[in-house]
Amino acid sequence: MSKQRRGAPRTTAGYRRSLPWRIVTAGAEWADRRVGWDRLPVVPGLLTLLGLRVRLRQENLHDTGRVPSVGLPDPASPSETHKVNRTADGSHNDLDEPRMGMAGTRFGRNIPLEAIAPATPADVLSTPNPREVSRALLTRDGLVPATSVNSLVAAWLQFMVRDWFSHGTSPTERPWEVPLVHDDPWPEHPMRIMRTPDDPTRDPQAPAGTPDTRVNVSSHWWDASQIYGTNETEQRQMRTGEFGRLHLWDDEQSPIPSDPSRDPSRVPGFWLGLAMMHDLFTREHNAICDHLHVAYPSWGDEELFQRARLVNAALLAKIHTVEWTPAVISHPTTVTALRANWWGLAGERAHRLFGRISDSEVVSGIPGGETDHYGVPYSLTEEFVAVYRMHPLVRDDWHLRSAADDATLRHCTLRDISGPGALKFLETTEMPDLLYSFGTLHPGLVTLHNFPRFLQEFERPDGHLQDLAATDILRSRELGVPRYNEFRRLLRLRPAADFLELTGNRAWAEQIERLYDGDIEKVDLMVGLYAEKLPTGFAFSDTAFRIFVLMASRRLNSDRFFTECYTPEVYSRAGMAWIDDNSMITVLLRHHPELRAAVAGLTNAFVPWHTAGRTVT
Repeated sequence: MSKQRRGAPRTTAGYRRSLPWRIVTAGAEWADRRVGWDRLPVVPGLLTLLGLRVRLRQENLHDTGRVPSVGLPDPASPSETHKVNRTADGSHNDLDEPRMGMAGTRFGRNIPLEAIAPATPADVLSTPNPREVSRALLTRDGLVPATSVNSLVAAWLQFMVRDWFSHGTSPTERPWEVPLVHDDPWPEHPMRIMRTPDDPTRDPQAPAGTPDTRVNVSSHWWDASQIYGTNETEQRQMRTGEFGRLHLWDDEQSPIPSDPSRDPSRVPGFWLGLAMMHDLFTREHNAICDHLHVAYPSWGDEELFQRARLVNAALLAKIHTVEWTPAVISHPTTVTALRANWWGLAGERAHRLFGRISDSEVVSGIPGGETDHYGVPYSLTEEFVAVYRMHPLVRDDWHLRSAADDATLRHCTLRDISGPGALKFLETTEMPDLLYSFGTLHPGLVTLHNFPRFLQEFERPDGHLQDLAATDILRSRELGVPRYNEFRRLLRLRPAADFLELTGNRAWAEQIERLYDGDIEKVDLMVGLYAEKLPTGFAFSDTAFRIFVLMASRRLNSDRFFTECYTPEVYSRAGMAWIDDNSMITVLLRHHPELRAAVAGLTNAFVPWHTAGRTVT
C-alpha cells in the first residue's frame, strides 16, 4: 500500500536522510557540478543521476493543497470496483485519499510556494514583452532538424500532453494586452492573449500574499484520458457497448460527437499527428479487447473495457518510458536509466525470466513495486508543464509520400493539417502513408530560432489569431514559474554568470543580451532552455531534464495501477503478457502491416525509418 496515507505528514523531511544517503546525494551533486553527469562513464553517471533524483525528491516536491480551499471536486462514493478499475476522472487511485490526482485538482509545484512570483502586469508583459521575445529569438528562419529522431516524436508528445494536463478554456474577459512596436505586422494592437483560468477551489478569503494556484482539467494520472475521456459522459460516447470496444474514426458512428462544441477537431491544438496517434491507440484498445475476449470468453463488455483500458494505458507508459524518451535523449546513460525505470538494472531479460527479483526499484524497476508519494500528495506540476513547452519539434512543411514506393502524394503546411482540416487528410490519404511520411521526416530541434512560423500565426478554430511562441513565454510568467537563472538555483544548479556562459553561441548571446537589456536574471525560462548547449544525444536541455528525472519516475511511483496493483489479478495474465510483448513497432505493424519494410531491423519506432525503394543494409 502507499507510503503516504491519511494523516501522514505531507513532507519529504524523512526521505533517505540517513548518513549513507547524505553521502550519496552530496557526492552526486559534487560530481555533477565538477564534471557533469553526462561526461561521466555510464556507471558513475547512473549513480550520479540516482543521487540527484533522491535530492530532487527531498527538495522539489511542494504541496499546493495547503493553500486555503473551497468547493473541492467530490469523488464518487467508494466502491469495490475502485480496487481494480481506473475511474474516468482519476479519483480513487489512492484509496485512502480518493481526491488525489483527480480531474479538477490543483497542479503541484517543484519550487517552494514562497518562491512563486506574483503575476503582476509589469512582470508578465515587459522585461521584455513576450511578442518581442517571439520575434527576436524564436522565429524559425529555416528548420533546424533533430536528425536522430523522426516526426512521430512530435505527434506522440502532444498525444501524451493531451492525457497529462490542461488548464482549461480561458475566459474572454480581461485578456492580457501585450503592447506592440509600431511596425509589428500583427493585425491588432495591442496583442490580446487570454488569461489562464483562475483556480475555482482557491478560498477567496485566503490571506494576502497567498500564492496563486491553478487546477488541472485533466486527470493527473497516466491513464490515457486523451482516448477515454475524463468523465463518464465522455467515456460512454467513446464506447460501442459491445465487447469492450471503442468507436473508430471510420465507423458509422465516429468518436467525434454530433455537438460541435465537443468536437475535438475544433479544440485548439488538434492536428493530423494527434489524430493519427488517437486512431492508432483506439485500434490498439480494440485489439486488446479481442485478445482478452478469446482468453476469457465469459467476460462481458464492461470487464473487457476496463481490463483493456488498463493494458492500453500501461503500454503507452511503457512506450514513452523505454522508447520515446530514450530516442529524444539518447545519451547512453539516460537510455540505461530510462530502461531501468521500467525493468530495473536487472534488465528486460531478467524480468521475462524471473519477474521481480527485488523490492528495489533500482534492481527491478518501478512497475509492480511499492506505491510511494514521497510524503507529498501526487500531482503534476506547473514546472513540469513549463519544460514540456516543445513546439519547435513540429515542422512547418510536410512532404507526404507513399509507403510503397516513396512517391510524392502532396506537399502541405502545418496550417493545412491542423484543426478540422486534419480530418480531410484522414479521409483522403491512407494511414500507412501518413505514418510513413512522419516516420521518414525529421522534427525540429528544441532550440532558439526554430519555433514553427505557422504557430506564431496560429489560426484558432474560432478564427482568432494567436502567437503561440509569445503565449508560451507569457504563460510561464503568468503561472509564477521562475526565470531561467532562478529556476536553476532552485534546482541547486549553478546559474549562468553571463550570456555567453548561458548558451556558448556568441551570436545568440549577443541577441539575448540586447533583448534583455544586459540583465541575465531577466532571461525567461524557455529562452534559457532553448539556448543551452545540449548534452550528447539530447533534443532538449539538461535543465529541463532535471524536472524529468524527478517527475518521470514519480508518475509511476505514485500510481497504484503501476505499482501494487500492477499484477495479473488486476490486469489479467493475458493483459500483462500483452504489455510485456509489445512495443510501438509491434503496434504499428499490427494495424498497418504495409509498414514492415520501413521499420525492418529497427528497435525503436521513433528513430528515422527506411526510405521505400532503398536497400536496407
